[in-house]
Amino acid sequence: MKLDILAFGSHPDDVELGCAATLAKEIANGKKVGIIDLTQGELGTRGTEKTRFEEAQHAAEILGVSMRTNMEFADGFFVNDKYHQIELIKMIRKYRPEVVICNAKEDRHIDHAKGSQLVSDACFLSGLLKIDTKTEDEEAWQEPWRPKQIYHYIQWKNLEPDVIVDVSGYMDLKMEAVLAYKTQFYDENSKEPMTPISTKNFTDNIKNRAIDMGRLIGTAYGEGFTVDRNIAVDSLFDLK
Repeated sequence: MKLDILAFGSHPDDVELGCAATLAKEIANGKKVGIIDLTQGELGTRGTEKTRFEEAQHAAEILGVSMRTNMEFADGFFVNDKYHQIELIKMIRKYRPEVVICNAKEDRHIDHAKGSQLVSDACFLSGLLKIDTKTEDEEAWQEPWRPKQIYHYIQWKNLEPDVIVDVSGYMDLKMEAVLAYKTQFYDENSKEPMTPISTKNFTDNIKNRAIDMGRLIGTAYGEGFTVDRNIAVDSLFDLK
């Protein structure tokens, strides 16, 4: 199955928090979208591997993505090395996305920057002919594939966006997908320990940030992304 967009998150819920409204908008426009979680979030203070998996599948159903899978890399301890790069190259070549979206390049959680660089490196290496990978059945050789664009969503830190997508009309769906992670976010009746993302302030700020991003481009809501390249347009009139 070929995808238009493949979104990566170091942990289940990263993608929902970072770019769920953008994905929902593209799906509504007929694009095929997939999500790959690098880890199971097993070191998280709240929830378990099982609950995180169930929540991730529920969120995927809400968004209507074409596929979602988990690489089961070690939460907190995965590294950007040949093994992990090859595993991601196999997925990139399998789904052949035009666009890849991944973690913030700089953030509070160490896995976010690591995941961002790992995915970026795998996207480049995936285009090299002499890196030999095979399909899951180990029979067919995979053709090289390099995504045309890589975007990094913004997470804990308020990084300056290079691109802001108008996601007006899709914030309710984003919030529904985010709140599918019932163990992770604010619940006044929860007996689990408090974390930086389980406060009411954090949940409220998801929509507040989108409002502020929208303000910058003159829309109701926006989601911001950073890029590692110069942005090209055919005409100055293409810019909004």
